Amino acid sequence: MANRLAKETSPYLLQHRDNPVDWYPWGEEAFEKARTEDKPIFLSIGYSACHWCHVMERESFEDDATAELMNAEFVSIKVDREERPDVDAIYMAAVQAMTGSGGWPMSVFMTPDARPFFTGTYFPSEPRSGMPSFTQLLNSLSEAYRSRRDEILDSSSKIVAHLVANNQAQSSETPLDRGLIERDMSDVLGRFDRENGGFGGAPKFPQPMVYEYLLRVWAAAGDDAILDMVSTTLTRMAKGGMYDQVGGGFHRYSVDPIWLVPHFEKMLYDNALLAPLYLHAYQATGDEFFKNVAIDVLEYVRREMLHPQGGFYSAQDADSEGVEGKYFVWESAEFANVLGEEIGVPAAAYWSATADGNFEGKNILWVPRDDSEVADGLGMSVDKLLEVIRTAREKLFEAREQRVKPGLDDKVLTSWNALMQRAFALAGAVLERPDYVKIAAGNATFLIENLRDGERILRTWKDDPDGGKAHLNGYLEDYSFQIESLISLYEATFDGQWLIEARTIADRMIDLFWDGDAGVFHDTGSDHEDLLVRPRNVFDNATPAGGSVAATALLKLALIFDDDEYRELAVRSLGSVRDLMEQTPLGLPGWLAAVDFHTGTPREVVVIGEPDSAETKSLLRAAHAKYMPNLVLAGAPDQVENPISPLLEARALVNGEPTAYVCENYVCQLPVTRPEALAGLLERS
Repeated sequence: MANRLAKETSPYLLQHRDNPVDWYPWGEEAFEKARTEDKPIFLSIGYSACHWCHVMERESFEDDATAELMNAEFVSIKVDREERPDVDAIYMAAVQAMTGSGGWPMSVFMTPDARPFFTGTYFPSEPRSGMPSFTQLLNSLSEAYRSRRDEILDSSSKIVAHLVANNQAQSSETPLDRGLIERDMSDVLGRFDRENGGFGGAPKFPQPMVYEYLLRVWAAAGDDAILDMVSTTLTRMAKGGMYDQVGGGFHRYSVDPIWLVPHFEKMLYDNALLAPLYLHAYQATGDEFFKNVAIDVLEYVRREMLHPQGGFYSAQDADSEGVEGKYFVWESAEFANVLGEEIGVPAAAYWSATADGNFEGKNILWVPRDDSEVADGLGMSVDKLLEVIRTAREKLFEAREQRVKPGLDDKVLTSWNALMQRAFALAGAVLERPDYVKIAAGNATFLIENLRDGERILRTWKDDPDGGKAHLNGYLEDYSFQIESLISLYEATFDGQWLIEARTIADRMIDLFWDGDAGVFHDTGSDHEDLLVRPRNVFDNATPAGGSVAATALLKLALIFDDDEYRELAVRSLGSVRDLMEQTPLGLPGWLAAVDFHTGTPREVVVIGEPDSAETKSLLRAAHAKYMPNLVLAGAPDQVENPISPLLEARALVNGEPTAYVCENYVCQLPVTRPEALAGLLERS
């Protein structure tokens, strides 16, 4: 018989609906039961693509005896961290404070008023490696709650006090300046893995925002060592097993220092952040390899992660048929049978596929050697080798499509969708791909039509026979990411409706999330439910902090609309993390991007001309040709009587030809009508 989770929309919660555990979703019903029956709460937080979450479910939550103990002694709450990032952030901070580390599944034992007193992550069904079994832990904590209540209450009070103290804003009186960007990078260079790319050893995460920041440092200082760090890392990642060599798209992270063995889940947000990074690397270096990786990522998303109505799904699981990575790896015999000898031999050399394999007797495909080295060893040209590999990839993809696919987390999250929307908009503009722009515009329309409750943005949507259900009030990131994506969509289309929508969301974001006394944006709205603290995560982790994107988006809107209020709020919020940016730059790269925009000299490029004309397209091609992170684009077919932005005031065709204006603080150089002239102006600026 299904439990209470059967009524939820989260695929992760629905995975647990048939557990014998009497699960509750997060809400007052669970807390009221705990208070009434004077029981401690067991809070389990995870997500659908989490391998060890599945393991703990199989070992413990599907076990009748374990469930009977949980139901008798605890009130059990299951939370999808992706739907409730506020709950996840608060209790992850508690786990890290109490244990020194964190992860998922997250296991938290709490009092009926939600105060944690014991925390951890995965607990096995049998004692091992110094860990108690989960049932031993349940019995021990149940007995402690009954017989040593004072100790538990004292412990929980100390943890809550720690959480409150760590959540206070620490504003700095030191002004923001270029020194935060143009800093001594010797420490960063010293930690860089020059052979494999990335920082440190295992595990290695993609960290796209760190490399976006390093590209900005390179653009500001011109230090080729910085660009080499980015290029080396992006090349190694895309040639590693962390990248799906057959189907495109990046897995979550590498468990080793060489990018070979991944955690096999594919997350929408990773790919949404990596596609623009590879595009920016292409603009910075001109290397077609980076462009092709970006295209492969977007084609994977279009094929596997796009809902027919325009939303993007959240994740693909690491497991298929109950085995981690089974869908993605290849037995040597199967590899040879699919390809045959003529194609299979060079393909095996290229992807380093062997009889013994490199992962549990099977092969994770990767490209550890340069193309020229492989081609020389095979006695063929590089062009011929790559032609063979294209054919091999098609054959392997067709064969893999016959396998049982990993599970799909098909919920649609506003913030993650906005990240991917921006990726498609940017790629559409840079690569002149109207099909990509169409996908971005369709996603923007989908979010507006399906994830709103009046003026409120909603967090999550899932399809159902009645047309889909959206719920949960949006968080700061849902607002700020969407503002940023709509600005990018405007720059790809010059359709003013997207700027109007961005400004509307920005005003609502300020109303709900801005704390004028502290000078910060909180992650939850002012009318959000009361939690232990009002969360404000300032670190850019797997996704950017909502506050860092809010600062960047408001600075862009301030320039587009000449709005001093937006600029003032953005600068005040940057001041709240100024000292942290100086101390731990790689932990706050999104904030540093905002500082770069604020303290630099953003270039305003206005293109006037019919968008479909070859001459207008050539001007836009010149505007997108180079990496210029602080470029703001605006445009119109002809002079506009009531322009949506001051950038468009008094901008007109010159001699009836499409025309570009390069400006700074609304002061423009002489207009140009030729792409080479525009490129020259941008190069000099």
